[in-house]
Amino acid sequence: MRRSRGLTAALVLSLAGAGTGIGLVLMPEASAITPPVAFTADELPTWQPNGIVFAMAQANGTVFAGGTFSAVRPPDGTSGAEQEAVNFVALDAATGKPTSCKLAFTIGDGSATVRALAVSKDKKTLYAGGYFGAVNGTPVSSVAAIDIESCTPKAAFHPGFPATVRDLAVTDDTLYAAGDFGTVEGQTRERFAAVDAGSGALKPFVANADEPGRAVEVTPDGKNVLLGGDFFSVNGSNTHALAVVNATTGAVAKTYSNIPSNSVVKDIATDSTGFYTGNEGSGGGVFDGRIGLKLSDFSEKWRDRCLGATQAVLPYDGVLYSSSHAHDCSLEGQFPDGKRNFLNAQLTNYEGAAPAPVDGFVRSPRKLGWHPTANDGLGEGIGPRAMTIAEKSDVKYMWVGGEFTAINGKPQQALTRFASTGDVGAPTTPVASAGSVKPGEAQVRWRTSYDADDSKLTYRIYRNGSASPIATVAAESLEWERPQASWNDTTVKAGQSYTYRVTATDAAGNTSALSATASVTVPSSVQSYPNQVRADGANLYWRYDDTVSPYVADSSESGNTSGIQLNAPALRQTPGAISGASTAMGFNGTSQQVYSDHCQTVGSAFSVETWFKTNTTRGGKLIGFGNNTTRNSGTYDKQIYMTNTGRLVFGVYSGSTRTVSTGLFDTYNDNKWHHVVGTQGPGGMELIVDGQSKGTLNVTGSISYEGFWHVGGDNLASWPTKPTSNFFAGQIDETAVYPKALTAAQAKNHYDLAKAPSDTVSKVSATEDTYINQGAPSAANGATTSLAVRGTSAYETYLRFNLPAAPAGQVLKSAALQIKTSTQANAGTADKVSVVPVTGTWSGASTTFNNKPTLGTTALGSFATVPDGSAVQSTPLDTAALSSVLGSSYSLALTSTGTDPLWIWSMESTAADAAPQLVLTFGPK
Repeated sequence: MRRSRGLTAALVLSLAGAGTGIGLVLMPEASAITPPVAFTADELPTWQPNGIVFAMAQANGTVFAGGTFSAVRPPDGTSGAEQEAVNFVALDAATGKPTSCKLAFTIGDGSATVRALAVSKDKKTLYAGGYFGAVNGTPVSSVAAIDIESCTPKAAFHPGFPATVRDLAVTDDTLYAAGDFGTVEGQTRERFAAVDAGSGALKPFVANADEPGRAVEVTPDGKNVLLGGDFFSVNGSNTHALAVVNATTGAVAKTYSNIPSNSVVKDIATDSTGFYTGNEGSGGGVFDGRIGLKLSDFSEKWRDRCLGATQAVLPYDGVLYSSSHAHDCSLEGQFPDGKRNFLNAQLTNYEGAAPAPVDGFVRSPRKLGWHPTANDGLGEGIGPRAMTIAEKSDVKYMWVGGEFTAINGKPQQALTRFASTGDVGAPTTPVASAGSVKPGEAQVRWRTSYDADDSKLTYRIYRNGSASPIATVAAESLEWERPQASWNDTTVKAGQSYTYRVTATDAAGNTSALSATASVTVPSSVQSYPNQVRADGANLYWRYDDTVSPYVADSSESGNTSGIQLNAPALRQTPGAISGASTAMGFNGTSQQVYSDHCQTVGSAFSVETWFKTNTTRGGKLIGFGNNTTRNSGTYDKQIYMTNTGRLVFGVYSGSTRTVSTGLFDTYNDNKWHHVVGTQGPGGMELIVDGQSKGTLNVTGSISYEGFWHVGGDNLASWPTKPTSNFFAGQIDETAVYPKALTAAQAKNHYDLAKAPSDTVSKVSATEDTYINQGAPSAANGATTSLAVRGTSAYETYLRFNLPAAPAGQVLKSAALQIKTSTQANAGTADKVSVVPVTGTWSGASTTFNNKPTLGTTALGSFATVPDGSAVQSTPLDTAALSSVLGSSYSLALTSTGTDPLWIWSMESTAADAAPQLVLTFGPK
């Protein structure tokens, strides 16, 4: 029996730093791992059997492993170090090395195997079950008792089990067995039996089942026994795969009829929080997951319907650890069918009230951040099969056995272990972006990182290259649940550019690398189109301004539904759909798409909106909702797609496909930008294209399921006028989803705003630069990678820019100079640095202190001070003065009257964001 110490206290999270966070709270003090998970996901060196481990147990700091193998070898595979181990090995829990205890389980004919191990409550006796005829030569019959201290079989204990024993459970005086046998000691005991734990004498317990027994567990009070297996009846009572019987007589106490006939129970475990089953099946409608049962009456409290043949369950400290090859948890609202997840953890009980049943079952409590990886391995391709927890020197170790041949991507066969301390794995590096749609606010967004043993991570945001974070944010994530986290910087200034980088840190202090730099220029006025999309309540807004794969940022106010690019769509396609604004994304029409990063449910009212441009004659899906990510969805609707002829179709599924289409001559594959909105709500369905309603339908409902948004492709099978291709070939921009039906007037307003003139930003890098040095009055410094400014003794820096002319119909609305301090010590300055026009002539190759140019007398702007640290700094410049010189070559000087020098990167530097730049914002007159 496995007992729990109770559920650990829930974590409290919070947020610190300037600006605002989105749904985020403060992290606790760092510890080895994040409770309630009790183990790291970092594998420890462990000796490896050369076959399969089917059973595990532990006592006094020693772990016992049984299975089908003949030898063990060191974790590094050292040549010549292999040791004989005939279907059994005892290992030190803390070192992973074999102990001096050597036992050989053999049989005269066929292949012997150990399938079950259990330790007596006093930790003095190890019981083994399987298919074998001797232990170290001592005759037995598929069940044996081993004195742990001497590591010798007890010759007097030899009950006769004529077939394979698959599981054992032991109390103070009784050993219960499950397996394939029909008799024990010549008496009828079909698949389940009980013998005296000391003598091996057969007990009167009778629980005859019609099919093999695979699991047996005694209740904590010792009054009942839970049976698991393939059976359909026990003692004549109809019950499939699971039953509860009296511990003394075997009389049936509770039956079960809600486990599918093609599924079996492979394991049962219990602690103070309940009973738990691991299930396996084959065929349609299979149940492969886990069931939680109440201690009080053995009724079901929850059911986890993930698919993937659960082999072992182990409750510990309020967490249920399980081994399986879970590949589809879509019925739990988690990962869809795809990658296999071999080791998982979830709460044993809900933290609050359990949710309402779905399809007649209460879903299981949430999964936790413990996720070591394995593989299918040998034999049946099952992966991990057995688990146990051992303690030595105040460190606890989770041991896992099975038929895997790799752990965490490294070669390791059949056995591995994880400790309660010593987390060394850093989270993945965040992928960050930044955007701004109005003055005074920049939104920093990043795809949350993944850490194999921490679901709650601390993120630090660094602005303009500073060594100190401007904000600290906490957020949760799992491997398959990577919501976007956001932080709003409300200290930014209009017309200026900012850069941001983000790191992720786990509870043990392991920190990721800095994200790539995300840059943003704050507009001088509100950007009308994106601001209206946000104001109208979009809860997903993909603008496709992203500079790196595979992340697509969510620019909505809530900002947590990022997208993942599949098969590398083309980034930053220009011009985009919105005047003077964002870029678009290009799709090849054969394999590329973007899907949302976490599972969600769409309500009874919704709207989907996007812009597109194409000349395709093969059609394809523009946007839709489906229940998978990288594979074709099996359930899919709430979609807009294009037919081969260029017509648009908006459809939902409400028991049948219900669609609204544009007319026969309303085609949109003319290689121009078009705007499309599909809505459904209490008023029915409506399709709106380029601000005009193209049709309505009095259908107010669609099926509810958990899934993912897709842009650019997904399944379209069986839908009306299905195009040749599921995938769209062309460009897509400004995709938004709303949890309500937009009105036709709102859709028309979006279309009109997109065509209205808006601000544009030009970043102009210096084309020539130099500085002069009074201490070396005849030296020219044109080729240096850094520039200097000081009053005494004088340094002056000169910068030349080729200024663009204002776009037609626009004027210069703001201007700023952006520089970046160098990495040398004390590169910043405590003195004011002025930006003044250069009125004389100069050359980077020949200008010195002795022939320096004349300067204007009126400063265009200034830096009050510049802090140390290689960081981007920006200051606004006189807009009127620069407006008069647009379209020409123009020079600026950086000067100071103080004694503290400033050192900045020049245009020749290769440092990121190094070159001095002018940031010019143009807008309508």
